[in-house]
Amino acid sequence: MLVPSGCVEGKPRAESASREGQIRPNDQVTITIVYDNNEYDARLTPAWGFSCVVKARGRTILFDTGGDGEILLDNMKKLCIDTSEIDAVVLSHIHGDHTWGLKKFLDQNNEVVVYLPRSFPTQMKRDVVSSGAGVKDLHEPVELSQGVFSTGELDGGIREQSLLLESSEGLIVITGCAHPGIVYITKKAIEITANNVYLVVGGFHLGGSLPSQISSVAESLLRLGVQKVAPCHCSGDAARKMFKDYFGENYIQSGLGRRTVIT
Repeated sequence: MLVPSGCVEGKPRAESASREGQIRPNDQVTITIVYDNNEYDARLTPAWGFSCVVKARGRTILFDTGGDGEILLDNMKKLCIDTSEIDAVVLSHIHGDHTWGLKKFLDQNNEVVVYLPRSFPTQMKRDVVSSGAGVKDLHEPVELSQGVFSTGELDGGIREQSLLLESSEGLIVITGCAHPGIVYITKKAIEITANNVYLVVGGFHLGGSLPSQISSVAESLLRLGVQKVAPCHCSGDAARKMFKDYFGENYIQSGLGRRTVIT
């Protein structure tokens, strides 16, 4: 089940239930988009870039940090997300609209490990260490913790990693910009985990693509068994519309402030 949730009196409210009738924290995955250029929650400030907060398997992960740290932190505050809850940061790729918010975040919470592609500049890694945070650079696919994986660096002109989460419904794939190609990333996710893909969410890198190209991608994801999609950031309005046509009720209207709970 995927349901948006809100925030009441400073605390997140989950508006969903497990099959047994109540949510058990270890059984659910929550994805909250805290930085995006697509509007969803009118209280928040949209800006070009991407970031989301993921709660899964006892971990709270900030995936990408957007392009402006002040906007990132303000959006998180309005969404009732405490920066001290974050225990890890995963950066997808080097572009500023996914990394420039990191410094401001680390000023608030440096008790984290930052997982980034090995190809990132040495100076950036030194800056993270200087902030007091830990650094782990990744190249090959790896399980970061139980049920939480990185694809490792995939090459699409820009080296990029995606985040993979095991859930009760199947695998969840979270992408930053999908420079290596959203179909290729999905195939690698299946190969790495040997799981079926339930949801693909994030930037699909299809802005400006021809309708025939978008159709080919949508059809390929359906053939791979992807059940639900939630494209945002660099996916493009045309692609979002076409994916809605292809996936129907399994298309998730995504954007800044969207909180999705998988139970």
